[in-house]
Amino acid sequence: MQRFPAHPYQSKKYLRKITLMRIITVIARLLLGVIFFVFGLNGFLGFIPMPPLEGAAGAFIGSLASSHYLYLVAGVQLIAGVLLLINRFVPLALAMLAPMIANILAYHATMQPSGFPLAIFTTLLWVIVVWRYRAHFTSLFVHKAE
Repeated sequence: MQRFPAHPYQSKKYLRKITLMRIITVIARLLLGVIFFVFGLNGFLGFIPMPPLEGAAGAFIGSLASSHYLYLVAGVQLIAGVLLLINRFVPLALAMLAPMIANILAYHATMQPSGFPLAIFTTLLWVIVVWRYRAHFTSLFVHKAE
């Protein structure tokens, strides 16, 4: 009697790959959540001392602080970090963090290059988690909305 091969999606190798990707995604989500939770909380409590900045970076951060805009940024980071940590509304948290990460990358690329490696690491974590939830973002890429 001839035995038919198992469906490719039921092979042990495929299931191990899927399990590994889920573990990587959970770790990336939790790390991203911790990063934004801690830095968002720091925006309100100031427990991580920030060295004085000079030049364009100092002027930029100074204007954000004097206008109290940093509280909005810290609040969004804190809320998104909590959502990622408790695994609720993850696509919303990722959408909230997209402009934050873009601004963090731009800031470190143009004004403070010393923090660029952490910005790249954070971006990679975000990409890993977004890839897992990509089905939730497909409606954003409609060629012509009706």
